[in-house]
Amino acid sequence: MKIYTFNNAEKDPFCRGKQIGECWATQIKQIVMLYLDFFSRIGITGDQVRKIGENSLSALEYWCPDLASEIEATALGADLPVWYLASLNARTEILSTKATSYLGECSTAIYAAPDINMPQTIQTWDWHDVLAPCGLMTELQNKKGMRFKLFTEFGMLGKIGVNSAGLGLHFNILHHISDNDSGGVPVHAVARRILEEATTIEEAIALAFSAQVSASSVLSIFSHRAERCRAVSIELSPFRTAIIYPQQNDWLLHTNHFLASELVSGERTTDDTTYKRYEHLKIVASDMKNKGIIESAAAMCGPEGEQSPICFLPDSSQPDTERWETLLTISINTKNCILKYAAGNPYQLSQTGYRSF
Repeated sequence: MKIYTFNNAEKDPFCRGKQIGECWATQIKQIVMLYLDFFSRIGITGDQVRKIGENSLSALEYWCPDLASEIEATALGADLPVWYLASLNARTEILSTKATSYLGECSTAIYAAPDINMPQTIQTWDWHDVLAPCGLMTELQNKKGMRFKLFTEFGMLGKIGVNSAGLGLHFNILHHISDNDSGGVPVHAVARRILEEATTIEEAIALAFSAQVSASSVLSIFSHRAERCRAVSIELSPFRTAIIYPQQNDWLLHTNHFLASELVSGERTTDDTTYKRYEHLKIVASDMKNKGIIESAAAMCGPEGEQSPICFLPDSSQPDTERWETLLTISINTKNCILKYAAGNPYQLSQTGYRSF
């Protein structure tokens, strides 16, 4: 995956979206077409895609008009129909309606002990390699001038990031029996709004609870601007939203299954690797503590290195709709508003280093 970087100081959502669309039209069009083709090949019709996308945009317009405006302006700037960008931003909502195998996804580890000056974090982003030939690190500003940085897919509002108020966010997909095709607020938009507006854990939780979603995900939020280092995972589902607090000796760990007792009974994942990865993180967590990103990435893999459960290598024998790869490893520094990352899995980062944004 090739990663681009972009800085934009425009504070008006529509103007910002139009500029993003114009600047990255080639990449946005490529990603949109890859997703539309992918949807059709796994049996989701164009009419279904458009309906969910447009319904999700309507839900977003009600919940956060500024972000809906940014999507519409991005489509204008990239010279694409609005429903294309609406459907791209609702890709999780669209995919959640299709019963398919979830072979592997993301693994997140956050160390939030009260005696450290900021949380120590690291995450893998695992996805279909065919859908992510490129990604974007972008720095934006909200209307009040607060900066926020994001890693995201081209044309999408957000995913993983940090803001200058000292709030960071990691992102993992989940699957619940209540997921449906109604087209709720896109989970990626929830992540984006939290990074753009929230300055505290409490504000982030309030924003997440206010969104009516139709697909499930978990947003792990953390900040050093508190009486103690704090981190929580916010598990979103159409059924309800729940909070998970650090365990495992001040570690907050998450893969791709629900941890909240009130949501576990509705678990819908078909991915048995999520449980293996979670147990692996519990085992290696103590070796990751108080390490720099290179040492932490190596410890995250453990003695198995690139054969660790948290590293997905693409299997060329599988069709691309069933093929997964660890495309990104990322750590977040909330004190200095920095994203540290490398394209590839944690073992590769530990061998070749990382970049800072």
